[in-house]
Amino acid sequence: MKITNFIFSILPATTGYIFRVVVLFFVIQSVSQAHEQINLVDLVKQVKPSVVSIAKLTPLYSKAPDILGTGFVVGNGKYIVTNYHVVSAELDTTIVQYYVALSGEGQLPKVHKTTVIDVDPVHDLAILSIEATLPTLALAGDTFVDAGTNVAMTGYPIGAVLGLYPATHTGIVAAIAPDANPARNADDLTINMLKRLKEPFLIYQLDITAFPGNSGSPVYDRNTGDVIGVLNKVFVSEAKEAALTNPSGISYAIPAKEVRALAKKNNIEL
Repeated sequence: MKITNFIFSILPATTGYIFRVVVLFFVIQSVSQAHEQINLVDLVKQVKPSVVSIAKLTPLYSKAPDILGTGFVVGNGKYIVTNYHVVSAELDTTIVQYYVALSGEGQLPKVHKTTVIDVDPVHDLAILSIEATLPTLALAGDTFVDAGTNVAMTGYPIGAVLGLYPATHTGIVAAIAPDANPARNADDLTINMLKRLKEPFLIYQLDITAFPGNSGSPVYDRNTGDVIGVLNKVFVSEAKEAALTNPSGISYAIPAKEVRALAKKNNIEL
């Protein structure tokens, strides 16, 4: 009501009522958009300290970790969720080599040695642990959010090139669909893909641009900040190189309920 009185007071008395209403509509819309933008800025500031880069460290060969993907901190601050495929490669047992989580940003991140607690290859999830305690993110409930929900994703796209500067992308939940994307040919089929084709489960299809390095990024509701899913792949319509030069804008995320299930299996309270 105060905005209405103010708008009506600054417009000439001869201005038509309909014109005043139109002006009022655009003013309120602009204020609403500005408020939404401020909320997103604040939300990203809250989320970033809980997002880490997942890397493989081989001190014998290099002091610089080999960045593989993204993860985020949950539970008591000592657990990290990421994709199984990010940490699926076997470590070389003949030398010192381990997976690490890099927190902070810039040239001097903190390096945290990790332990793989458990993995879920079918749902492409892994839970790691660290000794330090970091800020955590809350998971959404087990029910799916509706298609059209505004979401954001924070992670390390092309981290090996762009460095440790977490980037945020926004979009919407486009659909809730079975995780049964067909392979280009039989050679591309894996055991896990065959399991999904046989017993597909529902995942989030997102209208959001993601890049290599975003695997494991938290996808969160822009209104609540709760993590609704874990980014695990993008749709590539051409060669793999096109994921960088011509991204499709179609991405997928494993729902939060699968994270809860893996955590519950390992007696981890979220």
